[in-house]
Amino acid sequence: MASEEDLLRVHTPEHVRGIREACDEASLGSGSLVEIDPDTRVSPASWSAALGSAGGAIEACRAVAAGEMPNAFVATRPPGHHATPDRAMGFCLFNNVAIAARALQASGAAERVLIVDWDVHHGNGTQDAFYEDPSVFFLSLHQSPWYPGTGAAHERGRGEGEGYTLNVPLAAGTPRDVHRSVFRESLREAESRFDPDFILISSGFDAMAGDPLGGLLLEPEDFHGMANEVKSLAEDRCDGRVVALLEGGYDPRRMALGVVAVIRALAGVSLAEAPTPFSAERT
Repeated sequence: MASEEDLLRVHTPEHVRGIREACDEASLGSGSLVEIDPDTRVSPASWSAALGSAGGAIEACRAVAAGEMPNAFVATRPPGHHATPDRAMGFCLFNNVAIAARALQASGAAERVLIVDWDVHHGNGTQDAFYEDPSVFFLSLHQSPWYPGTGAAHERGRGEGEGYTLNVPLAAGTPRDVHRSVFRESLREAESRFDPDFILISSGFDAMAGDPLGGLLLEPEDFHGMANEVKSLAEDRCDGRVVALLEGGYDPRRMALGVVAVIRALAGVSLAEAPTPFSAERT
């Protein structure tokens, strides 16, 4: 479980207190849901789920930084990248990837963290958390125009953080080969501007073809390829230290295929080496 200290490195005390009070209200209402915004609701179990999701990200980063495992995929929900320092939104209560980055820095395990976000939606909360901070580079490829309406190419950071945010908006229906090429170029640009000692991935799978909340066209093999590219960068720059966190993805079968593809890439396993456990034939 993440501690309150972990949360407060990113979120305001008022935000943390508001989420706890909403979950308490749900508990008092005999299990009814409490609406925080039109997209974001909590149940009595949401407080522990949110702390577990953020805490899982912190623990994975600690274990990778300590050399106990080469890399990790954190399969938790709720997701986090829309949660700003003072607002829950877009199904997100606390910003797991931002909390993990700050925990790495607070422990001395990393000074410079690269966050790669390939969710179909822009990670507005992550951008807000680090917009003026040159110690965290935020790279986001996302569909535009689309929810939440942020992530324009001209949003590049502010003050000392200027130049450490790289937004790459993509039109709905962007061909897969174009998407992959743009991803590769964007990752190279981030590498040319920033020397990370740890890499985090906001790994959303709603950029996959057929997802009900997206309009992009990626397939599992594309996620395998993108994860391989990030892993290669991590091996070149920071001893392979990379942790991926689950964000969006709203077709369970398709999301499962993407998750398996990313895990195989992180493990150095090709997609062809073993049958996919969540194959269409078994669904």
